[in-house]
Amino acid sequence: MEKIRKSDEEWQSQLTSVEYDVCRKQGKEPPFTGEYEKSSETGVFACVCCGQELFSSSDKFDSGTGWPSFWDVMSRNIGTKTDYAIGVPRTEYHCARCLGHQGHVFNAGPRPTGKRYCNNGVALIFRPA
Repeated sequence: MEKIRKSDEEWQSQLTSVEYDVCRKQGKEPPFTGEYEKSSETGVFACVCCGQELFSSSDKFDSGTGWPSFWDVMSRNIGTKTDYAIGVPRTEYHCARCLGHQGHVFNAGPRPTGKRYCNNGVALIFRPA
């Protein structure tokens, strides 16, 4: 997979201010405000920065957290790192192609993985099936 690298100025000109804050500065959108939180259409969710496919709608579930949540991910398409931003270690995940921040993964999801990929809705675009 070829990596996408752009300057901050290039990302700022491509993304909205909210998308830039979340994806490039590891921000967080307020819960229950994103357009995909309650989405139930069939398709694929991709990175808003580069279009890399990240999640299938068949892996989405309602976690009650206010953010789109998935129990599985297209694993080759994400990367992870440990994040200490709130003082305790969490696993942050991002798009493997452009390093755009997506959210955090927790051991609090349904079977079969037991994972909850808690994603910022503004970091995603949806492609209907």
